[in-house]
Amino acid sequence: MQPRFDYGEAVRAIRNIRNDGTYPGIATGALLVRRGSVGYVHHIGLFLQDQIIYAVHFIDDGNRLVGCREQELIAAAAPWVHSRFEVRDRVVARLALALDGTVLVAAGASGEVLKVLRDNPEAVAYHVCFGERVLQVTEGALVEAPMAPIRQGARSAGPVRGTLKSI
Repeated sequence: MQPRFDYGEAVRAIRNIRNDGTYPGIATGALLVRRGSVGYVHHIGLFLQDQIIYAVHFIDDGNRLVGCREQELIAAAAPWVHSRFEVRDRVVARLALALDGTVLVAAGASGEVLKVLRDNPEAVAYHVCFGERVLQVTEGALVEAPMAPIRQGARSAGPVRGTLKSI
């Protein structure tokens, strides 16, 4: 088993890399490195004697040293099509989406990206779920969904830090 990449080589993450619980100080499931980010191989090791793991230093993406499997990386010089949205991103239709003159999704409707289609470098497209309907939509027809406002007095879903006392 020979590594595909060498020490110091520039590589690109082809998947979003999330914390599996082994990255300290960041919640499990939190995004560590966004797909498309470029980093440099810092160390090469084995996991369970059958998987090559690369410690990759992502300088521009939080200055993090992250363990990556070989199938999560390509050479940084390899062709790459950047996309504005990723799987599970919330989006809004920038304009009405129609098929044969029939409007299927109204402008302003919100949806969720199910799949990113990068096959055509001139026009990235997405499979987007709008309610019960899934459509293939080009990037130009979508905008980022606004974040939901935090209600006054609403509780955070995040961890609570501090001292708790019985009352």
